[in-house]
Formats: sequence, C-alpha cells, structure tokens
Amino acid sequence: MQTALRAGIAYFAVVFAAGFVLGVLRILVVIPKLGELTAVLIELPVILALSWWVSRWLTARFGVGGTMGPRLVMGAVAFGVLMVAEAGMAVLLFGRSLSQHFAGYREMTALIGLLGQIVFGLIPVMQLWVSRK
Repeated sequence: MQTALRAGIAYFAVVFAAGFVLGVLRILVVIPKLGELTAVLIELPVILALSWWVSRWLTARFGVGGTMGPRLVMGAVAFGVLMVAEAGMAVLLFGRSLSQHFAGYREMTALIGLLGQIVFGLIPVMQLWVSRK
C-alpha cells in the first residue's frame, strides 16, 4: 500500500508539472489564436498521452503490482492530490473562493478538463485492463 501511495504522489507531481507548462502555453499562445475550447481540446490528448506514459513508467519503477487494488490506490491518490492542488491554486493564486472554483465546472472547458482529470486518475487501472487483453 505504501508503494502505491508513493507512486500516486509521484504520478501527480510529474503530470502536474507537465500540465502546468502546457497550461501556460495554452493560455499565452493557443487561446489568443484559437479560442479557449479549441485550446483545451488540443491540450487534453497531449496531457493524457503523457499521463499514460508516466503511469506506465512509474508503475514499473515503483513496482506497483499487476492487481487492481494498488493501481486504484495510485490513481485515486494522484487524482485526489490533483483536485486539492487545483483548488488551492484557484484560491491562493487566482483569488477565487472554493465555491467559485467549483462553480467553474459548469463551463464546458472546465468540465472537459475535469473529465480529463478523471481519466488521468483511471489510467493506472486502464493500463492493467489493456495488458490483460
């Protein structure tokens, strides 16, 4: 269980750092040229592909087993920490209240992002399903 927790935190950290860089590029370069929705639709497959690779690398590196339990823990920890980090950034960096942050999920772009984050959390388990086929 300890291994899956550490793997989940590492998974979050690596993908969050990459997502931060991609987010800056999306805001500064892509949104002004193509609009917010198009920018999110371009960024999402890139970050999910990166997440797939990072998850595969970290499950091997940490020895997260070929069973459902540790992979669920890894993904749930990564997703949970991501949600806390996002809410924290919204409050501390952007001056929003928590209720404003959660209300933002009513917008299409934020909802697409949230769905991508859910997939991010499920990737360790999805990889197990794919490897069994």
